[in-house]
Amino acid sequence: MFNLPIQSRLGGFYFFYYAIVGAFMPFWSLYLEDQGFSYAEIGILSSIAIITRFFAPMIWGWIADKSGKRMLLVRIATWMEACIWFIIFIVPNSFQSVALLMLIFSFFQNAILAQFEGVTLFWLGEKRAELYGKVRKWGSVGFIVGVFAIGAIFEIIPLSMLPVLLLCISFLAFIWSFSIKEPSAAPMAQQQLQPLGPVLKRPVVYSFFLIELIMLFSHAPFYSFYSNFLSQHGFATSQIGFLWSVGVLAEIIMFAYATVFFQRWSWRTLVMICLVLTGVRWLMVGLLPSSFSAQLLAQSIHAFSFGLFHMVAMRVIFQNFAAGLQGRGQALYSTMWGLGVAGGSILAGQYWDEFGGATIFIVAAASTLFGLAFLAGLPNQVEAQST
Repeated sequence: MFNLPIQSRLGGFYFFYYAIVGAFMPFWSLYLEDQGFSYAEIGILSSIAIITRFFAPMIWGWIADKSGKRMLLVRIATWMEACIWFIIFIVPNSFQSVALLMLIFSFFQNAILAQFEGVTLFWLGEKRAELYGKVRKWGSVGFIVGVFAIGAIFEIIPLSMLPVLLLCISFLAFIWSFSIKEPSAAPMAQQQLQPLGPVLKRPVVYSFFLIELIMLFSHAPFYSFYSNFLSQHGFATSQIGFLWSVGVLAEIIMFAYATVFFQRWSWRTLVMICLVLTGVRWLMVGLLPSSFSAQLLAQSIHAFSFGLFHMVAMRVIFQNFAAGLQGRGQALYSTMWGLGVAGGSILAGQYWDEFGGATIFIVAAASTLFGLAFLAGLPNQVEAQST
């Protein structure tokens, strides 16, 4: 693997990282339900898994910008991730012990993607607009392999084995991380960090991050309870895994053809499309819970809900945050993700039994409309072909 081109090595790490996410995200809530936790407890535990995004990304971003050792942080984090999955398999599954381990796990988990996105963009350099989607799609492939394979495996083995599977994938990610060196284009250790405040005052920056917060708030019931929701309506784990993989397949296609959208429409128009289609997606999920074809179509909208929105995000961050600010810029993106999903997960968990999953998803659909209020801060011109 050390002799592979850098694009293949970067893509390989995305593959293993998102294979972990693909094994964790759709099945973690089912695992917790299998272990006897209530929906209120699942909502809290799911939010703990991301609650450290309130502060952890900025801590890791500060360390990365200060030290310049982004890949070292990625290696430490993947090793700790593997250790947590080993420990969680052998300790009693009490609410307190799982909550503590999720807190530790998520603290290190949040060190990985934000910093690796920066590493990737630095390695790709001036070809990032052309090559980023091609590299990043391997993360989507990894997610599909993780979610589809794990869904099929759980038709054979019990859900209680989930931590063992996550341990194996995490260790592979740790080994693969050694194939990637620190990018020479990235700034090294900084005695005096560049201030972040002036960048955050730019309308395009604060508007986009506010929209991201709203967008991810609407995603919270999906990330925390979608698998449970489908299971309640008679879907098998293999079908649940298939539906999750369809969403990511749509994401892969978007990564491959996103440049077509950027050549024709402005960031403002693209984000508006993402918000509206995301609202439509949650309406379909909530109103047609037993229809496989409706859920299939809803999952295909993930190409816009996440794929295209993420591509806009990477452009916003790389074009507005200087090289010495990339660690904290990527970290801020992760922080807003955590704020939105954690807040939404807690609320969804608290009201799930009272109002039902269908109502929760309809409320999620309505929440996306608030993002339209901040579109004016985004540029309305089509970006230059060279960016």
